[in-house]
Amino acid sequence: QVQLVESGGGSVQAGGSLRLSCATSGFTFSHYYMAWFRQATGKEREGVAHIDELDSHGYADFVKGRFTISQDNVKHTLYLQMDNLKPEDSAMYYCAAVDVRWLEAADRLSESKYLYWGRGTQVSVST
Repeated sequence: QVQLVESGGGSVQAGGSLRLSCATSGFTFSHYYMAWFRQATGKEREGVAHIDELDSHGYADFVKGRFTISQDNVKHTLYLQMDNLKPEDSAMYYCAAVDVRWLEAADRLSESKYLYWGRGTQVSVST
């Protein structure tokens, strides 16, 4: 059974940093995509960053240059380093995964393509 558990959220001031973690268990796939999504109050969930088993990664335009996705395959953990945070980054952050060999580029931050989800960790950024 695949489980994803996020941690590392919290409250910071604008310009600050946070590092989110997503601990995985039961995740033994050779080919996969993992991603971070976020959902602010009253808004739809949106993709933030994705990575695959070869460490190829991509970002939504609104976080490029500020957020970095990475993974530790020994610790079975996904990370999201968030720097220069803005109030508009405030949201519940979720990690997600899917065991497929290939996703089209346009689908790699598509919520509907991901099968496994964590419960989220809250990030709040104040001015």
